[in-house]
Amino acid sequence: MNPLQYPGSTLDDTDTVVIQKGKRAGEPNVITVNCPDKTGLACDICRTILDFGFYIVKGDVSTDGIWCYVVLWVVPQSSSSKRRESLKQRLLSVCPSCSVSFYLNQLSPQANASPVYLLTFCSSDRRGLLHDVTQVLSELELTIQRVKVTKTPDGRAVDLFFITDNLEMLHTQARKDETSKQLHAVLGESCGLELQLAGPKYDNLQYISSLSPSVAEELFRCKLEDNVSHAQALSSDMTKLKKASVTIDNSLSPAHTLLQISCINHKGFLYDIMRTLKDFSIQICFGRFLPVNKGQRELDLFIRQKDGKKIVDPENQDAVCSRLKVEMLHPLRVVITNRGPDTELLVANPIELSGNGRPRVFYDVTLALKTLGICIFSAEIGRQCTADHDWEVYRFLLDEDCNIDLSTMVGKNQIVDKVRRTLMGW
Repeated sequence: MNPLQYPGSTLDDTDTVVIQKGKRAGEPNVITVNCPDKTGLACDICRTILDFGFYIVKGDVSTDGIWCYVVLWVVPQSSSSKRRESLKQRLLSVCPSCSVSFYLNQLSPQANASPVYLLTFCSSDRRGLLHDVTQVLSELELTIQRVKVTKTPDGRAVDLFFITDNLEMLHTQARKDETSKQLHAVLGESCGLELQLAGPKYDNLQYISSLSPSVAEELFRCKLEDNVSHAQALSSDMTKLKKASVTIDNSLSPAHTLLQISCINHKGFLYDIMRTLKDFSIQICFGRFLPVNKGQRELDLFIRQKDGKKIVDPENQDAVCSRLKVEMLHPLRVVITNRGPDTELLVANPIELSGNGRPRVFYDVTLALKTLGICIFSAEIGRQCTADHDWEVYRFLLDEDCNIDLSTMVGKNQIVDKVRRTLMGW
């Protein structure tokens, strides 16, 4: 296998995904996807782009229900040809193949999920260590599925990362050696490091330890109030999100429903909309994603239900609009609270019905805490079920030895605001 070729892609897919580098510095790269259509394809494409740390600044999508054509303008411009090729192969892996075998495979059981590996290491702790490791794993195309991080009384970090390999090559010695080399460059040669298949240990960490009822209500509530004493009180930016507009119009097309969306710009805006529509099994026939105008994003989509009909039932219309407003108002939940004598930061995001979580959340949170100079005493990623959603939950116990007074509401709100801004790309 080509080291940059992903499972599900083929080397003759040269026209399926094309990435053109911007002609001048600062200009966006242009990504073109031309392949058979499937419900949720736009979500999978946007999720992949977000996972690579790119922002979609403009886009167009059109389909006749059989074939799909997508053009997206993304920033920052990548100067690395290897990274662009890697993104191309990842995008190819989510595109339906135009070969006969693809359609035959739709009748077959789904392929086994990627194997989960357990990465264990013990090293001297320091501020920013967790983010530095996360950055290395991201650059190596290794996805963090779960994590368990603790600190020993003598100040050493004991970290367990449950990871999958986007290249499906971690079973090879060469891939293991490269991973070890890159991690030792960050952790030091004296760091003890072990990489093996996870086995039943992974199953035991699927779900996090239970949250208290008050914290769970705070984290998973549908509405967010302006109460400043609130553990995740709205900043001025979050208050602007309340101005999000979602309208449905069936008068402009005999075959499609027009969905118009407008809200403040944030990282993952297009992904949040596409994953919601995917969960409703809504097909996008034509869409236009306009550039930022005075901080606002506008999106026009001609859509229809999975059965090919317009969305005319008032209850269905209300369900779609209400869910979209919630996801745009509050795509990520950030709460800071007390856990006994310690301060705990919690971040949660909805999981797609397909089982996928939101990309780069752990990366962004650890980056924000590193920027604030806050050391993480312990961390874990798990899942939590509520009546409405399955959630991916990130829990961080914060070390009080920092420049921010964690005992005050001002200090806590400073952390929440910084974490949220990093997650939202503000």
